[in-house]
Amino acid sequence: MKMPEALAFVSLYYKLAIFEEQAWALSMILLQPALILIDHGHFQFNCISLGLAAGAAAAVVSRHELVACVLYSLSLNHKQMSAYYAPAFFAHLLGRCIQRRSPVFGVVKLGIMVLTTFTICWWPFLSSRHSALQVLNRLAPFERGLYEDYVANFWCGTSMLIKWKQLFSVPVLARLALGATITAALPSMVQQIRAPSARGFLLAMLNSSFAFYFFSFQVHEKSVLLPLLPATLLALEEPGLLQWLVPYAVVSMLPLLRRDDLVLPYFALLALFFLLLKCPRHFEYKIAEDKLIKIFRAPILRNCSLAGAAILHLLYFYVQPPPRYSFLFEAFITSYCFAHFLVLFIYANCKQWYVPGDGQWVSSSKKIN
Repeated sequence: MKMPEALAFVSLYYKLAIFEEQAWALSMILLQPALILIDHGHFQFNCISLGLAAGAAAAVVSRHELVACVLYSLSLNHKQMSAYYAPAFFAHLLGRCIQRRSPVFGVVKLGIMVLTTFTICWWPFLSSRHSALQVLNRLAPFERGLYEDYVANFWCGTSMLIKWKQLFSVPVLARLALGATITAALPSMVQQIRAPSARGFLLAMLNSSFAFYFFSFQVHEKSVLLPLLPATLLALEEPGLLQWLVPYAVVSMLPLLRRDDLVLPYFALLALFFLLLKCPRHFEYKIAEDKLIKIFRAPILRNCSLAGAAILHLLYFYVQPPPRYSFLFEAFITSYCFAHFLVLFIYANCKQWYVPGDGQWVSSSKKIN
């Protein structure tokens, strides 16, 4: 289901790009190795919700805001993990409405569309209070703990130093997670409310999904697919971000993929991604480079990072950990990937604040469709 939405996004957002550039951008979205491994190896089908989210993003950048509300609401109702994008959609659409002569009318129209879509999706469960409560209980599985196995987020990445689960009860951890998530997502929301723009919105999707991935309660390894979507949508504009995020997102899931006997597809799809990333291209679609991009492209930085990843792979596959710390190398992998993700999160937030708004006051008679 992701292909139609990806095609729509590329044709709308990169409409000024030549065909070869659009084809490469599409390949980055559709051949993203982490999604292929999880959906077709681990059999957790995320392409539907991510496809709907990509369609909603395409509708946003083309100013079809009511359509965006419907598609995003469908994505959220298919998988609650799509809530990772909620701050970005809320802030951007609110910022657009504020720019109009009648902001309240714009907000009401969008709200009605969201409520209508949710009512249709939930209608089969509303006939019984018990059924509705069962669904709601599944949306908040607090009994499953702060995180799932070894995930490259803040709670797991710092657990070797701070024993969160031993120090705090589940209710306290839930409140800590909520506060940290809101705090981390807030800067990108403020930027989009003040100066909404298409590119800023995509960066806000990345930043808000990273905020949820880092700090929210009960995060899975596969949740890294959420920040990967906006990163691939920005492939032509942020290739440096893409070449750092995608490989380490796949590496962060290595313990999970090894348990599923997916080591061979893991290496094969990573190799395919690097071939596509480095294939000869003479693209004219360029944006002004800044110091941040040049730092990320520094060969010595990239080579040192890859060397560290290679050492971790050798340790994980060929060295027996101490019996007392049987999951030592899994913890090293997740902490190493978390450190990379944290740098990318800071980078993406800085980049978003450099993006100017692309809209001015709009007449209230302008149609929101």
